[in-house]
Amino acid sequence: MLAFNPAIKIYLHTEPVDARKSFDGLFGLIKTDFGLDLRNGGLFMFLNKRRNRVKLMYWDSDGIAIWMKRLERGCFQRPLRSPDGKHVIIEATELHSILSGIELSSIKRRVRYKSPLVGST
Repeated sequence: MLAFNPAIKIYLHTEPVDARKSFDGLFGLIKTDFGLDLRNGGLFMFLNKRRNRVKLMYWDSDGIAIWMKRLERGCFQRPLRSPDGKHVIIEATELHSILSGIELSSIKRRVRYKSPLVGST
């Protein structure tokens, strides 16, 4: 399993993406659909139409890295929020749940403190 800093922003592309896209194709989607530069940080998540393949793309200090997973059976779940635009920002715990096949609607979050400074920049 992958391990990421819980504070990392994870951007999920809301529309299906051709799983054959690689570095340049996904980099272009990040620039056009997200309006962001991959080199500025963040993790970008893409699902194919059947949702049986996921690609994660991120900047790894000196180059672009892609991680991919193909399910032999079943599909990945998209977060249940209705997206505004081309992407949804999810938390690292949601990413791990999606990759593990955990039903997102069954997860109940307990109340936790959130700093008013987090996410304000």
